Amino acid sequence: MEFAFIFTKINILIIILAICSPCKFIQSPMDFGSSSLLQTTNTSSIDFGRIIFSPPSAVLRPQSTDDISLLLTFLSASSFSKVTVAARGAGHSIHAQSQALDGIVIEMDSLPSDIHIHKKLDDEHGFSYADVSGGALWVELLEESLKFGLAPRSWTDYLYLSIGGTLSNGGISGQTFKYGPQISNVLELDVVTGKGDLITCSPTKSSELFFAVLGGLGQFGIITRARILLQDAPEKVKWFRAFYDDFDIFIKDQELLVSMPDLVDYLEGFVVPNEESLLSSSIAFPAPLHSVPSFHLSNVYYCIEFAVHDFQVEPSVVEQTVEKITTQMSYLQPYIYSVEVSYFDFLNRVRMEEMSLRARGLWEVPHPWLNMFVPKFGIKEFKDLLMDNMSLNQFKGPILIYPILKNKWDTNTSAVLPDTEDLIYIVGVLQSAAPAICSAECLAGIVRRNRRIVGAASAERIGAKQYLAQQPSLLHWRSHFGGEWNRFVARKARFDPLAILGPGQGIFPRVRLHGADSTWQ
Repeated sequence: MEFAFIFTKINILIIILAICSPCKFIQSPMDFGSSSLLQTTNTSSIDFGRIIFSPPSAVLRPQSTDDISLLLTFLSASSFSKVTVAARGAGHSIHAQSQALDGIVIEMDSLPSDIHIHKKLDDEHGFSYADVSGGALWVELLEESLKFGLAPRSWTDYLYLSIGGTLSNGGISGQTFKYGPQISNVLELDVVTGKGDLITCSPTKSSELFFAVLGGLGQFGIITRARILLQDAPEKVKWFRAFYDDFDIFIKDQELLVSMPDLVDYLEGFVVPNEESLLSSSIAFPAPLHSVPSFHLSNVYYCIEFAVHDFQVEPSVVEQTVEKITTQMSYLQPYIYSVEVSYFDFLNRVRMEEMSLRARGLWEVPHPWLNMFVPKFGIKEFKDLLMDNMSLNQFKGPILIYPILKNKWDTNTSAVLPDTEDLIYIVGVLQSAAPAICSAECLAGIVRRNRRIVGAASAERIGAKQYLAQQPSLLHWRSHFGGEWNRFVARKARFDPLAILGPGQGIFPRVRLHGADSTWQ
């Protein structure tokens, strides 16, 4: 059987690694009776989505980058084998992107979580940056950089994600309109390619690999170190939420705030479909909503969330900035709220929601999420598409809608955006499906609904692209990449010609070396 053949190859690898390296290689629980090993292997077949479960044959917990290089060098020399490898950071993928059915999962959190902060000498020379392990979490980088009064410029909403994991996708949040995604704020990378080569790359050194890996869905190499651009961190943040009952005005005000990057430091928007959604979204917002819009069956509200950094130089500066912003907005009177929090607490705001959900047993449940990039001209039709396909009064979870600017993204990276105008909306339908409420049949129905929405939204009339995509076939992947498909295939043939890496994405089948690129056309 194929599985037995793969397992024999893994046994050989274990012997090689045991001789050459102190790394820990955990074999399948079929060979080891230890419950601790069983738990570790099982964890590698689970992700945040909890929709697909793909058990690997083995799990590697490397102690150094050389361990990863040794594994991939061995596999790339074995063109007759079909073993695949997936790098797993914090395991927050949605559709098994960090899993490797019958293959090998590399648990990146076992690498030393080294973080080195380099502060610029003065305002005239150089810049500040951090060198950080690919398996480290963004919250760890934030905690360390704040000791120097610094922080990265661009974030994700949730900080307990790995550096390498978000850089393999994009890394987006409310700062994206101003500074671009996280992949636009990287200076240098250490990458182990699918051939086992350890390469230091940057925009000027091995640049093809550098840009391929950023947003590359783990297809070209494994990020083991990243050099992240830093800037001065504010002491506090003035954080606002303003409510709307008209979608057009909601969108108009968001686009107004995007046009004010010198004043606004963070911007997101979300749909408030029901009263429960309003209450759950307010857990992290430490200000009492003393009066809220009244919900009826036909009501749908919208909320703009924005923030202004406070460096505490002159108290009047922030107040003047806030006044310039709010006097131009057309929110629903009197529903605007503000709070002042520390910079760390603001960036770590989703952690409070996580703790609340964990306490209620609602965190480790299926998450059939849908994330889309929608062009400005198609956002109203996309909103209607969502409304027509969902029962909003029963919806559980946030629905994000906020704008970014395409010119903040480097087109050399592998990330895919709509091939349209500069202003694009991020839409995140972040639904939870607790088994007590949503059965397996219910979950499958949500997944099918999301696929229908993606199909309709990807049509030319809306022109949307999926983010954190999981496409059902090669034809769908080609359509997803559009004009960038040939470049993506060429990069794959150059850096991972045997298609060892990223099997969970389902883009490239494991192939022999010769004729690999033509197989994927």
